[in-house]
Amino acid sequence: MVMTMGEMYSYLGSGIATLMFINVIFQQYFPLHLRGYVERYSQKFLSILYPYVQITFDEFTGDSMSRSEAFSAIRNYLSDKSSTHAKRLKADVVKDSRSLILSMDYNEEVTDEFEGVKVWWTSRKNVPEKQYSFSWYPASDEKRYYKLIFHRCDRKLITDSYISHVMKKGDAIAVKNRQRKLYTNNPGESWSGYKRTRWTHVVFEHPATFDTLAMETKKKEEIIKDLIKFSKGKQYYSRIGKAWKRGYLLYGPPGTGKSSMIAAIANFLNYDVYDLELTTVKDNTDLRRLLIETSSKSVIVIEDIDCSLDLTGQREKKKKEKDEDEEGKDPVSKKAKEAKEEEKKESKVTLSGLLNCVDGLWSACGEEKIIVFTTNYVEKLDPALIRRGRMDKHIEMSYCCFEAFKVLAKNYLDIDSHPRYEEICRLLAETNMTPADVAESLMPKSDEDDEDTCLKALVEALEAAKEEARKKAEEEARLKSEKEVKEKEEVQLRAEKEETEKEKARLKADREKEESPKENGKLEETPAKEVKDDGLSH
Repeated sequence: MVMTMGEMYSYLGSGIATLMFINVIFQQYFPLHLRGYVERYSQKFLSILYPYVQITFDEFTGDSMSRSEAFSAIRNYLSDKSSTHAKRLKADVVKDSRSLILSMDYNEEVTDEFEGVKVWWTSRKNVPEKQYSFSWYPASDEKRYYKLIFHRCDRKLITDSYISHVMKKGDAIAVKNRQRKLYTNNPGESWSGYKRTRWTHVVFEHPATFDTLAMETKKKEEIIKDLIKFSKGKQYYSRIGKAWKRGYLLYGPPGTGKSSMIAAIANFLNYDVYDLELTTVKDNTDLRRLLIETSSKSVIVIEDIDCSLDLTGQREKKKKEKDEDEEGKDPVSKKAKEAKEEEKKESKVTLSGLLNCVDGLWSACGEEKIIVFTTNYVEKLDPALIRRGRMDKHIEMSYCCFEAFKVLAKNYLDIDSHPRYEEICRLLAETNMTPADVAESLMPKSDEDDEDTCLKALVEALEAAKEEARKKAEEEARLKSEKEVKEKEEVQLRAEKEETEKEKARLKADREKEESPKENGKLEETPAKEVKDDGLSH
């Protein structure tokens, strides 16, 4: 008897429904201590029928704290395979290239062959079942991973040779298609469960180099040699027992080129840049997670660190003074006020937490990293934050000198010499002007402006700055003189007042002395009068 198509589907549906019913009964009513045995032996039975091995490569490792390098290498390796074999692809554009980089979409499978052995790669993403809100960021339970499937007979070849081959080729493709990136950290509230939104990035395209940096040649050469020595120092740092990192402190007035120096360092070493905004970091734990996720060959920057958080040496002093002032207050109101202030405080990052990440145990997580602090007021920073070993090299970004001016003139006007150079050299020696202000004067404002016009504008700006500095110095001298005169007058008035008080005290003492004999005379007359009165009465 031949079974019709409808009957076959009917039996198939009944079988599936029966299996689903049995599974529900098994999950809800079968004893838990026996369920493990059943599952274990059922897996063994299925492995006989299904002779394939699966290896999963998750996007994140280490309890979701760091991104897996294997995941990135596999993604790069499969990009070539996906363009020829996969049916569903994702496209991306590489900077300065008209071609697209294709990679396979989620739940897509591609086949690869290695030494005559066939393997299968699958890209997967676990998405939460329920999503009640729309977000640009991944869901909290979303996990991405690659799955490698191969026959168990080929286990040794796959684990010993093939995976290493995939990693090496993936790293080579990454170097070939490398795009240097500028990262910034997101607020802690926007982090998902798998922490894939700690950092967001754009392509790093800053054009600054050491050739275009306005600085003395000797100082630039010193920095370049230090960077070269650091980039080749992996074995040296390992031998001396230090984490492969280096700290740079850039300090000086605003407009002296601190940000340009950071870009020049990144471009010279071909490193990524991580711009860390401390005010958006919730606490020390989040700070550690952020720094762990930074990649090797990177520059980690905290700009204006004196303004980012209260990390100065006066913090404990202020807290102590505040506690002393509030000792006499009602403890209940004091506690309420402290709780209110704690709620207002957005970031709980402490100086101790930052130091631990920069130079403590957590600083060894990752290698070949440069940490840069910038500040306009180095005297405000806690000495523990900038000591040698944390900030290994201190670089002062000062006002524009004649050597820095020549670099700017070459950059903006493409000239090496000019009759006005001697005058400009004299004015720069007499006036403090930042490279940013010099560059603004040198920049042509219209097509009619030539080097003569721009240099003339610079001379006028220098003379105006010199005159302004002279007036400011005179005003400061005048104010200082007035302050000294006022202080002398106050001292004199204080002395006169003290002298007047002394004179009053002396007159009062003399008056008391004069009145004292009169009172004694009155006292002597009183007993005699009393005796006389007594005699008359008798």
